[in-house]
Amino acid sequence: MRTGAISIKVIGGILAVWAGIVSLPVQATAQDNSAVARDARVGGDLKRTRFVADLSDTVEFRAFLLADPHRVIVDLPKVQFLMPPGVGEKGRGLINAFRYGLFAKGKSRIVIDTVGPVVIDKAFVRPAENGQPARLVIDLIKASEQEFEEQRQRQALLRAVKPETDQVSINGSVDSSTANADSGKPVIVLDPGHGGPDPGTVTGGSVYEKDVVLAFCKELKAALEATGRFRVLMTREEDIFVPLGARVDFARQAQANLMLSVHADALDIKHPLVTKKMIQEVRGASVYTLSEEASDALANVIATRENNSDVLAGVELPPSADGSLASILIDLMHRETKNLSIAFAKQLLNGLAQHTPLTKTPHRYADFRVLKAEDVPSVLLELGFLSNPNDETALTSEEWRSNVAKAITESIGAFFEQRLVSVPG
Repeated sequence: MRTGAISIKVIGGILAVWAGIVSLPVQATAQDNSAVARDARVGGDLKRTRFVADLSDTVEFRAFLLADPHRVIVDLPKVQFLMPPGVGEKGRGLINAFRYGLFAKGKSRIVIDTVGPVVIDKAFVRPAENGQPARLVIDLIKASEQEFEEQRQRQALLRAVKPETDQVSINGSVDSSTANADSGKPVIVLDPGHGGPDPGTVTGGSVYEKDVVLAFCKELKAALEATGRFRVLMTREEDIFVPLGARVDFARQAQANLMLSVHADALDIKHPLVTKKMIQEVRGASVYTLSEEASDALANVIATRENNSDVLAGVELPPSADGSLASILIDLMHRETKNLSIAFAKQLLNGLAQHTPLTKTPHRYADFRVLKAEDVPSVLLELGFLSNPNDETALTSEEWRSNVAKAITESIGAFFEQRLVSVPG
């Protein structure tokens, strides 16, 4: 095979490959936009590895490479992923692991982490036949960095020439001219972390952080709206991926008076220094505010993990997405906004302390990308540790969600009242 080349083959009469981008015609059926993926598996070795996903129908897809780290991205129309629990957590051969989920409106994505540079040798969908489901197949072979980069650049060029029509969006657009016009009510933006192909923390019992925080934010939204005092928006209202920068832009466009990004913590139970005793004892909520320097090692670890969301979802960040840009944004952030964020963090912790355990150092700060709306007071709330059995039970309990949502609602009300912001009622 030529360096960096892709073999072009016709399988089942439906494959077309050009410059490493795969495009397949969709069958004209009523199920075009609702294919179901029920299982996936990996086979092979460190020279050649095959990824296979079982589908209810053939679909269009596009497969391409991303670097830093090495990944294979597979974009499809909206697919219902009804996979077995734990699928994708362990790989084989050239594949470390894979993730999947709704990436944008009408668009799904599979992200395949590889052990190093690879090239896509073949990629196709085999139609259902002989009682077997349709199958999406991606064949990867080991490659040099040069071969990987050559194929990646060809694919990037084609994507630039033929950009996709469905762009990442958040619950439609925000009309900034009317965002604050709802009877003068303060605008609260709730940001459920993770989503789509970025699951966040996953427990041994297959509890996903992205699901836990979405359920909590829906509860909190209902509690806030029930007061009649606030206008509440959410960065996502379903299991969909939203880039970190888009979350920040959404809060700014909505002219939000407050942004609350919600997550759930976890210890790395596979880390050699993490003991069973630590897993049993380390629990509780924490509130983070923005700072260029982390308050401690744990805060730095949490920020690094949360800031990695775009990478996990298969987003190719521009070189300036981090680093010096972070310093510029922090320098531009208004001092008043920083102080308001800190004031709300303290108010929030006072309310939470009455209803749920807190960590030993509940107020921390670090360089979180999602908190960088320089004109919107913003905090990141870690509800608890999903690695702790007691916290996991609480975070998945309807009663706990209801009680904590009410406590946060009271804290938000008190925060605005103390700052003389007009709150109806």
